[in-house]
Amino acid sequence: MTGTAPPRGVIRSVQWHLAPDEEPDAEPLTYAMQCVVCSEESERSEGWDEPQAWALSHSGRNPSHCTYRELITRPWRSWMSS
Repeated sequence: MTGTAPPRGVIRSVQWHLAPDEEPDAEPLTYAMQCVVCSEESERSEGWDEPQAWALSHSGRNPSHCTYRELITRPWRSWMSS
């Protein structure tokens, strides 16, 4: 068979959106601290108290480890405009 085949589908352009997931079933926002010197890190927590306590304790055990990286895990979601 020669010639052009008829279209098999329709393509449409849609706009996607992306935002922090604040739905009731979203994963929780979590925090952790990571030592920049040795890459060791705290447990993840939904609050700041545990990661901060870990960083201070880590510095106490390792006086030359004074630089930290904040690790935040924030759930996001995307959706298509109708």
